Amino acid sequence: MEFKDFGFAEPIIKALTAKRYVNPTPIQQQAIPAVLSGKDLCGIAQTGTGKTAAFALPSLDRLARDTKHTPPLTCRVLVLSPTRELAAQIAQSFRDYGRFLPLNVATVFGGVPIHKQIRQLSQGVDVLVATPGRLLDLLAQKAFHLKGVEVLVLDEADQMMDMGFIHPVKQIVSCVPKERQTLFFSATMPKEIAGLAKQFLRDPVTVSVTPPATTAERIVQRAYHVNQSEKQALLTHILRGEEIDRALIFTRTKYGADKVVRALAGAGIDSLAIHGDKSQAQRTAALQAFRNGQIKLLVATDIAARGIDVSGLSHVINFEIPNNPDQYVHRIGRTGRAGQEGIAISLVSDDERSYLKAIERLTRTQSEIVPLPEGMAELVRNLPKPAPRKGAEARPPRPQQPRQHRERGGRSEQGAQGDDARRFRPRRKKSVGAYKGAVQRVG
Repeated sequence: MEFKDFGFAEPIIKALTAKRYVNPTPIQQQAIPAVLSGKDLCGIAQTGTGKTAAFALPSLDRLARDTKHTPPLTCRVLVLSPTRELAAQIAQSFRDYGRFLPLNVATVFGGVPIHKQIRQLSQGVDVLVATPGRLLDLLAQKAFHLKGVEVLVLDEADQMMDMGFIHPVKQIVSCVPKERQTLFFSATMPKEIAGLAKQFLRDPVTVSVTPPATTAERIVQRAYHVNQSEKQALLTHILRGEEIDRALIFTRTKYGADKVVRALAGAGIDSLAIHGDKSQAQRTAALQAFRNGQIKLLVATDIAARGIDVSGLSHVINFEIPNNPDQYVHRIGRTGRAGQEGIAISLVSDDERSYLKAIERLTRTQSEIVPLPEGMAELVRNLPKPAPRKGAEARPPRPQQPRQHRERGGRSEQGAQGDDARRFRPRRKKSVGAYKGAVQRVG
């Protein structure tokens, strides 16, 4: 099957041809016909399976065949994304696929001045890709409304739940017309997400290209049982011994990510960190350097890593094991794509062994346990001192934090994404309720 078989409008076929896209991926083959027919869709697919095109192409086809003018202060297609990086990536895909259409695409998220976004949206836009927090800010200021939305896309729904965005998302959906098409995507489908899909969708078509909580067949999974105090020395040893094209290194906390970068710098290994305490400019620059191959190692927290889709990612290294086994699936799914083999390496301390067991139960796979290198104690002794802290990295972890948002070694990234998430953690529902008087239900 080829893209031209879907019967897309000519400008879209022209854009696909320019990008040399010929054959759709499995998620695209299953989802696009349903979306073109106007059906609601529930898609179970991980990042990297081509799901952005699965909702972007038929949505653009709808706009191409109905070229009415978008009224001021609203949009026709609304895409909700959990993170800034993913929002920017989705918006760029819309621009690429719609390059031969009279199309206006905008993104709104925290970390940048809101007044610039208000000006951009004042005349109306065809496609808006937004993070929930900043979109609620705009609705509260009556700088935007959702009465013109024809297609609503919720991407990475499970991650939005993990980040505490579910209440804001429900508030946003209540402001969208009932007569709409809703496209719902999630990498995993636990009961809570299934209930959310049932609430938002009407008689949906369900497509799944990867069963929930499975791992890619082409990914080699290895694990080391190592003391927490030995992890940095082991990581340095692995990075010096492995043939790495690009590697994504995961930590559970923002402070932990900066600490790993400083330790690697002390050992003469270049890397950059990306997390919620970095400015938007810093995050964009780090991601661009990683994509361009200027650096081979990117150290990231789970939340900040959403939307990182980089070709040639040979390794994913879990410096710290996630306590949510679904998150492991998200992490390692970033390698082993497009028919290539990938390697996932986990450094497992004693207090993380239960996490590894939970992962193996969920994925029904077992990682190869690799013995520690000989002379481990000597590697630890000879590990160079970390590079000095600088700027925001010098700030120590907050001493007083709720238990569920605290991890060993620093501040947890869970539930935090700059301006977009900090106000909308589940324990602070009042901050969401404050918007109820500012937005009105339509439909």
